[in-house]
Amino acid sequence: MRRTPTTSRWRRVALTGAICAAAVAHPAYAGAAGGEAGPGGPAPPATWRADLSDVGADDVNVRYAQGDLRLRSQTAAPASLGPVPGEGTQVLAPERLDRPVNRVRAELDARLPAGTEAVVDVRGRAPDGGWTEWLPAGEATADAAGLPFAVTEVQARLTLRAGGTGGASPAVESLRLRADTDAAPRPQAAAAPLTYRLFATREGLVGGTTANGHVIVPNDHFVALPSRRGLSPKGSAEYSVQVCGPARCETAPVWDVGPWNTKDDYWSPPDVRESWRDLPQGMPEAQAAYQNGYNGGRDEFGRQVANPAGIDLADGTFYNVGLNDNGWVDVTFLWTGEQTGKQFPTWGTDVRVRQQSNTSSAVLTTLPGPTQVRVECQERGQEITYEGHTNDAWSYLPDYGGFISNIFVDVPDAWLPGVPEC
Repeated sequence: MRRTPTTSRWRRVALTGAICAAAVAHPAYAGAAGGEAGPGGPAPPATWRADLSDVGADDVNVRYAQGDLRLRSQTAAPASLGPVPGEGTQVLAPERLDRPVNRVRAELDARLPAGTEAVVDVRGRAPDGGWTEWLPAGEATADAAGLPFAVTEVQARLTLRAGGTGGASPAVESLRLRADTDAAPRPQAAAAPLTYRLFATREGLVGGTTANGHVIVPNDHFVALPSRRGLSPKGSAEYSVQVCGPARCETAPVWDVGPWNTKDDYWSPPDVRESWRDLPQGMPEAQAAYQNGYNGGRDEFGRQVANPAGIDLADGTFYNVGLNDNGWVDVTFLWTGEQTGKQFPTWGTDVRVRQQSNTSSAVLTTLPGPTQVRVECQERGQEITYEGHTNDAWSYLPDYGGFISNIFVDVPDAWLPGVPEC
């Protein structure tokens, strides 16, 4: 507890978070050992303090001032949520640890006026470079749950919410994280990612801001899911889905939250699903509410659900997959299966992902801006020249099912290091 001479306005909030749900456990960790025990017993927890002053391009509506992290605006919120209190997010720098951990706790020193909120989510990076889902670090309990597998790199995300329209803002002075390891069993991940038949709606909202800070442009390509557990940081495709409609399939990043709900990771098994745990896996709450009168036919905000949507599609994605009106599509949650390939950043805008390694093949999708992508392999293809760079190497992106020229992979090497030939 932080104390001042005149008031105890700051309070410490103890939080415990699971890094990963069983549905997305990576097989590389299956059967991994628990924490290293020294001669005197288990190793002490790894601890670190987050740098709240490091507000960067992937942070949304937050500022650091006078020693606190605060909302920049008490009214700014994702356009998809409508008129709700302002919120902002800071994606903190990953922390590399000197030992594997599978349990993380967080302690906040925060001023939380009535109605405001500060939430910590955590995730871990697997050896293949992919991330587990974000899971909230809920209030600590006497018996903290063990996590499905161990990681050596942990990242935290801090979300602030105002108390009402134009209301008070939370202020966070410090965030301290503590990670350790238990001997919980490590479930195997399915080799194939999960796929569900879902009702899709067109998001629109051009000019608005998504939950990860992206400003929506005409003919945009991204999706919204009703949970922040699979929300990609701004400009990245760390969590992506493949959407297959009447005409074609497109892989698009998850950049927004919605429709209807914000705590409905319906793709997760019931025992780890954040809300609505009595629903079958793969059944969005909005669909159950609309079709079966579940929850009185209402969403988490008490609104009457007007359609069974489990995913929102940005305009470009909506029309590209062949929809002219809201309708049913097949959606594959790519991060829930075995992950392959190394991750690299891209540069440039509207970078085309093509079916083959040449410019005459079909364009599958475009990367609207710098994006973190997984590269499975690379091959020699058509030689192209762009802004003074010439290269004939092309990278295969498994999440998109196509190739981009290595010119647009933001590394100095023409042939990517550590990536096999296709």
